[in-house]
Amino acid sequence: MLFTSLAFFDFVPLALLAFAALPANKRWIVLLLASWFFYGAARPANLLYLGGVTLVVLACASLLARTQRASARRGVLAVGLVAVLGSLFAFKFYDFLAAEIEHAIARGDAFALPRLGAVAPAGYSFYAFSAASLLIDAFTRRLPEPARAGHVALYLAHFPKILAGPIERATHFLPQLAAGLRSEPERVVLGLQLMLWGLFKKVVIADNLAPIVDKSFGIAAFASPIDLLASVYFFAFQIYCDFSGYTDIAIGVSMLFGLSLMENFRRPYLSRSTAEFWGERWHISLGRWFRDYLYVPLGGSRAGALRQYLNLMVVFLVSGLWHAGLGYGVGWTFLVWGALNGAWQWAGVATRPAWRRLGERLPRVAASAPWTVLRVLLTFHLIALTWVFFRAKSVGDAWLILTKIGGKLAEMPSLISSYPFTTDHIIGAVLVVLLLAIEIVDERRSIFARLAAAPLVLRWTVWYLAIVVLLVLGRWQAREFIYMQF
Repeated sequence: MLFTSLAFFDFVPLALLAFAALPANKRWIVLLLASWFFYGAARPANLLYLGGVTLVVLACASLLARTQRASARRGVLAVGLVAVLGSLFAFKFYDFLAAEIEHAIARGDAFALPRLGAVAPAGYSFYAFSAASLLIDAFTRRLPEPARAGHVALYLAHFPKILAGPIERATHFLPQLAAGLRSEPERVVLGLQLMLWGLFKKVVIADNLAPIVDKSFGIAAFASPIDLLASVYFFAFQIYCDFSGYTDIAIGVSMLFGLSLMENFRRPYLSRSTAEFWGERWHISLGRWFRDYLYVPLGGSRAGALRQYLNLMVVFLVSGLWHAGLGYGVGWTFLVWGALNGAWQWAGVATRPAWRRLGERLPRVAASAPWTVLRVLLTFHLIALTWVFFRAKSVGDAWLILTKIGGKLAEMPSLISSYPFTTDHIIGAVLVVLLLAIEIVDERRSIFARLAAAPLVLRWTVWYLAIVVLLVLGRWQAREFIYMQF
């Protein structure tokens, strides 16, 4: 049941009616049943996977709450993490690695390893990480008390976030259930606005850019350098609008049910460094997950410079593994993508003292708009370069795309001036510019706050205009959200 489908817009009001009919402290029951229905509607077998993870988490959390001996608690945590994260790794990589081993060993001889032949259901990567964070928080006693089994089940199954996040923390989610769920009018209005903005980003921007991107990346060897360059830029905005659009809808729908989910995107392409991009603006819930449950336990930046570099690279390589299978198959491209982003972090750490000294000596330059714009553009292009490996079908295709573009950089102005751009290219460019303009304004003060303070006529004109654009330019049910596909 896609967020962009008519079925979803029938499902949510019905769930809200049942939700409103119960007292605040019982409403979580309706939300849990609705979440199970939502997740199992397309493929009932999905519920078996979700149920298995839920039972593992409940059993291990219960044991951790009753066990005092440190070694026994570590054993329970290890069993739980191996069951949850081990199954995720097996689903993602076992068949791929078996094929790679066969290719490396066989060398023409008959040699075959058994295959699982099983693929994890949509959203497994997200609720597996949510489950792991709950177990770790229970082990470290960040959770104040054992949660009710039904609340834990809803934490994992909550339908707006189950397919593509945010990767919510139990320490934030469970207390809201314990306090009772209440829909406040102001938050309902904001939730509806977020849903509209998320739909706009998905069906108007992302899905109008997608055909251009798919065509060029699908025939990289035959596409022109201009086609490839346009597609690299368009993919950066396609994946952003697709993923952040999902998140906006998820947060907005949750608000209708009185639940607050964590912010997951904060205008990432206005970042002034790759550290800011990954640490503060892009997929924030995943970045904090890796920070709190991998980077810090490995020693973070506290164990010396060499260890910090190693820890940063480990985090980004693991992030690459987590992203593998994201609608583009499982391959080595995601490890290259992770390694490149790790290398950008290395460069940032190594040059940070020099930039700090430069800022102290030339404070006016460091704070100037041209310097900020330059940093933003550099950061965007470093990230866009890594997106090529993220989207390409193979490392070879990614390298071919980059070399074809790089080999014609000097000629780009003349090539662009003579290129026969289509209406789709023009619409895509206009949508990207519109998005950036809105986000630049939003960076200073929330667009929603500005509209709330605007005259009534202007406010409703904007929302009605957005609805008209959704109906005219929106590609409804054209494709799934990218991050739902792994």
